[in-house]
Parts: sequence; structure tokens; C-alpha cells
Amino acid sequence: MAKTKSLYGVHPSVAMMQKWVATLKEKTGRSLEEWLALMKKSGLKTETERRAWLKTVHGLGMNTAWGIAEYAEPHGSDFANPEAYLAAAEGYVERMFSGPKTGLEPLYDELLGLGLGIAKDVKACPCKTMVPLYRNHVFAQIKPATQTRIDLGFALGARKPEGRLIDTGGYAKKDRITHRIPISSTKDIDGEVKKWLKTAYEEDAD
Repeated sequence: MAKTKSLYGVHPSVAMMQKWVATLKEKTGRSLEEWLALMKKSGLKTETERRAWLKTVHGLGMNTAWGIAEYAEPHGSDFANPEAYLAAAEGYVERMFSGPKTGLEPLYDELLGLGLGIAKDVKACPCKTMVPLYRNHVFAQIKPATQTRIDLGFALGARKPEGRLIDTGGYAKKDRITHRIPISSTKDIDGEVKKWLKTAYEEDAD
């Protein structure tokens, strides 16, 4: 049976993770596999304990200690390579729209199709709590906010809110997502939503 092509693209963090793993032995004296084996022997049970042990006992920097400790967790290798990420991405979305939020799935499907339909270079790269849309950077995101509402976020910089746009406070905090429009039904996915989605895409040209 032919494998169905994923709707999702590979998250940029995958390449960063692969580069980090490739240079770990040079930077720390041990490969990732060697660090993981050492942690297993230590008998430490929690990620917090492992981080502290890597920093205090082995003198690793915070980012390196966090990365190695996180990798030892059940989903720590989700970003290890493109295949692992794409398999995990499907699960992220499934869990995001399960239980009380199951009813949001048709809205999500429509918003995802709208975003991917803007241009061929758009890709959706799910995380655990949201689905960012990328061109060169994140230009929009689909996030289940409540059991009855999805927030469609946009990267629109310092633009003043107008129409249905709500300022998220993101620009002041230097976040990519600066505005949002609440989506509670298919009628909310109107011309205004499509306009801002396209505007955010076009402003991410560089």
C-alpha cells in the first residue's frame, strides 16, 4: 500500500538538532549516544535531575545540558531527523484536536488548507500546542485556544489593529505572532481572514 504524503513540512529545528548532534562530541568529548548511556547508568529519573547532573558533575553549559537531558525523554528524539519529526507531527495534531477539542478539527482542516493554498513555498510544521505556517519564517499560526475557538495568529509587526485584528502584545515582547483573529465557526473564515493571511505571507518575503 502506497504511503500517503504528509501534509506537513519538516520543522527548521530538525536541521538545527542534526547539526547539534553532529558537533556534540567535538564540543563535549562525548557523542550523544555516549551521554545517553552515561545518564542511563546514573539512575537519575527526571529531566530536571539529569540537567542538574550534567551541569554540576560534568560542567556542561545550560543549553547543552538541557538538550541532552531532553533527548532522554520519551519524545526527545522527535526532532532527530525528518522522518521522526513528520511521524511525531501527525501525533501532535491528533492530540491537539482530541477530547474536548475534537469539534475544532473541521475548522483546523479548513484553516490549514487555506494557509497551504497561498503558495507552494508555504509549509505547516506542527508543534505540541500549535501549528505554525512558514515561508522564510513563521508568518501565521493555527492554535486551539479553547474548546470552541481557534486563534489564527499573524506576524504583522507593529501594525495597529483594525477590523477584527486583535493585538497579542507580541510585537512588544519580540514574538513573531503579533496579531490574531478568533475563529469559532466556518463563517468566521471570511475575506478579512484571507486578506491578513496573504498580507502576513507577503511581508515574509525576505
